[in-house]
Amino acid sequence: MKSLICAIVLTLCIASTQAQVVLMNGSIKLTEVNESSAFDNATLGLKQPLNLTLPKADTVNFEFDVQNYTLGNQTPDAGQKRCANSAKGQHIHFILDNKPYEALYKPANKVFLKPGKHTLIAFLSRSYHESIKTSTAYVVKQITVGTTADTAVDITKPMLVYSRPKGYYIGQDTGRVLVDFYVINTKLSPKGNRVRLTVNGTVFMLSNWKPYLVEGLPMGESTIKLELVDKKGRVIPGPYNVVERKITLAAAEPIKKQ
Repeated sequence: MKSLICAIVLTLCIASTQAQVVLMNGSIKLTEVNESSAFDNATLGLKQPLNLTLPKADTVNFEFDVQNYTLGNQTPDAGQKRCANSAKGQHIHFILDNKPYEALYKPANKVFLKPGKHTLIAFLSRSYHESIKTSTAYVVKQITVGTTADTAVDITKPMLVYSRPKGYYIGQDTGRVLVDFYVINTKLSPKGNRVRLTVNGTVFMLSNWKPYLVEGLPMGESTIKLELVDKKGRVIPGPYNVVERKITLAAAEPIKKQ
């Protein structure tokens, strides 16, 4: 394990009114930031479908109930974040079967579901793609389609949900890349469960459920890996608890093919 982890220098900085923890590992700088633009009263619920057991493959209309949160609005502090921000505003991150999320700017979505067991995870997101991390701002559901021998995901067990980074980053958006995830049925702590973040082979251990900003990524393709681990660094069993994704950074359009 020692060979995987370079020396990490931990410093405390004060920026505005937020205390930031900065982790330096080689050329990669990771900043842990406190959540801002709090929406403590925001809630997300699933109105449709009511029946989560479907007789056969079909197109399913998902309809969400959003309270105390306005989809499509720009989050008030978006201009201060200096990271990728959606011009379409606040939205829902809709994740089906651990695939990269689909951003919903209206509280509805149509998806064709094949026979089998499916897991829906959805949560509210600020316009700059930072999730709202409260017990009322997310939905987790199991959906069964047709007769299937698939094993259902146990949604009562500790679960890590990958959210950001995702896709392509162009120009000024490449300077600070948001790392954001959801943890369900567990808490993170220095002596308990943690998230192991690996950025292009560089390892960071995260003991707080907060957003993080990565600086120092090269232009081109980068690999981001998130793992939910116990206090000894062992991966906690679960089909979503190890996720690896690739993103691409480019100084300008057009993006060169790798």
